[in-house]
Amino acid sequence: MKKIITSGVICVIIDQIIKALIINFYNIGESTTIIKNFFSITYVQNNGAAFSILSGNRVLLIGITIIAVLCIYYFLIKDEKKNLVLYGILYGGIIGNFIDRIFRESVVDFLDFKIFGYNFPIFNFADICIVVSILLIIFFSIKEALYGKNRNK
Repeated sequence: MKKIITSGVICVIIDQIIKALIINFYNIGESTTIIKNFFSITYVQNNGAAFSILSGNRVLLIGITIIAVLCIYYFLIKDEKKNLVLYGILYGGIIGNFIDRIFRESVVDFLDFKIFGYNFPIFNFADICIVVSILLIIFFSIKEALYGKNRNK
């Protein structure tokens, strides 16, 4: 449990510090090019979920977040390998965006990538925590299913 709390709190702190810096140093819509035609810091507020789906449904998204946290807890209990740090990172990302929805009424996004001419939806550090932790949890689950939990490879 300590690993979950520690990794989760670290992710929330990093996420909220970065978002506070963005809010304090940028106006909404303002952008700074970091790598031309590839990466910019662009401050936007997203009142929806990923790719702005369910925009304007803050209460619904808060409810979905609470349900997701409970479901993830169920999977944590069922995970024999107990990738605790990964679950902590997942919770940290979810809580980072949850804090935004509660206190800012929208999520602060700022990482703006253009990949092969496609302007990817703008996202934030909490989103990275969520996606990377889920992918790694799935990877380790598949690895365990294929190779068994007693095998060291």
